[in-house]
Amino acid sequence: MKIAIVCANGKAGKLITKEAVERGLDVTAIIRGENKSAAPHYISKDIFDITAEDLKEFDVVVDAFGAWTEDTLHLHSTSLKVLCDALSGTNTRLLVVGGAGSLYVNPEHTACVADGPGFPDTFKPLAAAMAKALSELRQRNDTRWTYISPAADFQADGRHTGEYILAGEEFTLNNKGESIISYADYATAMVDEIINGSHIQERISVLRK
Repeated sequence: MKIAIVCANGKAGKLITKEAVERGLDVTAIIRGENKSAAPHYISKDIFDITAEDLKEFDVVVDAFGAWTEDTLHLHSTSLKVLCDALSGTNTRLLVVGGAGSLYVNPEHTACVADGPGFPDTFKPLAAAMAKALSELRQRNDTRWTYISPAADFQADGRHTGEYILAGEEFTLNNKGESIISYADYATAMVDEIINGSHIQERISVLRK
């Protein structure tokens, strides 16, 4: 299985790449500049310049793009469109590192985590931008996408347990009443989905056991 990981030099991208390599997958990093990931192969290219030709040999493409400043938040939508357009009509799967703010908090799926009174104001623009990108992704019936939301507390330096709970579109707590996952355990879940391919055109979520 041949995997391309876009933005493999980022915090999430590096750990997903490391996990995929350690589990024997054929991994290529798509990065700007020097390859700082564990991938043995790389393509040096900006995400916004990626074409169908660049991705034609891969079975799975992982989108680990992130934008955090107010003037770049719209790029969540732009980058996903670039990748979906490049993969349109192909059998290549697109797996997206998503956000938790858009997880639903009611069975009717009319209210999200980011709508709650306790959601920090500083994160609301990011959550809105990522929710918009997800909404647009849902319209892409021409692309075999899977969107994976982390838990609310997504810990960059959290420990790796190798275990997680696989959940759906609704905000979920573990038996300790927590919504938490480390980047490392998220990477494990991502690679499991890469291998299994069980949730085509679905959003799923993962959290610590």
